Amino acid sequence: MYLPKLEQFHKYKETDEGVFGVFETPEAILSAAEKTKQKDYEGFDCLLPYPVHGIDEVMGTPRSGLPWITFFAGLFGCVIGTSFQYLTHAYDWPMNIAGKSLNAWFAYVPIIFEITVFCAGIYTVAALAYLCAIPKASRRILHKDFTSHRFGLWIPKSAKGYNESEVVSFIKSLGGAEVTVVKPENK
Repeated sequence: MYLPKLEQFHKYKETDEGVFGVFETPEAILSAAEKTKQKDYEGFDCLLPYPVHGIDEVMGTPRSGLPWITFFAGLFGCVIGTSFQYLTHAYDWPMNIAGKSLNAWFAYVPIIFEITVFCAGIYTVAALAYLCAIPKASRRILHKDFTSHRFGLWIPKSAKGYNESEVVSFIKSLGGAEVTVVKPENK
């Protein structure tokens, strides 16, 4: 089971330095990410306006631990839903209606299902918000088109083997339409 370290989700700070390139198509960013991984830059990221199938495999990103959080939260909801109804029906207010069993588990199913889904959903959203550090106080927007129709490849200064001029020429060789060097903002 892989659970990412919290530091991985807090990669970008206002003082980040690095280089990013802008790409026009999902195929171009996939190819660029693959070549960047082969070049052995660590800590690079792809900035996408929508999910691109296969980008995680190409980047070498390990599988998230979020499905496990969802599973165990759902299991917790199932246990709570079952035990609450059983204890209420069998111990707190036991009523013998028409000779039926006090443990009428089949009547519990709708509530068990609802509490399972509710707990899984709430805990998943809460875990995602925590792991992604949402909301962030401030975040620099590298390029306005990354939220609508263009794709970005970000190589931070902290990457192994980083040399600004080499990274700029590397991203240009990948077909980056715009290549920008990011320096920290003065405050």
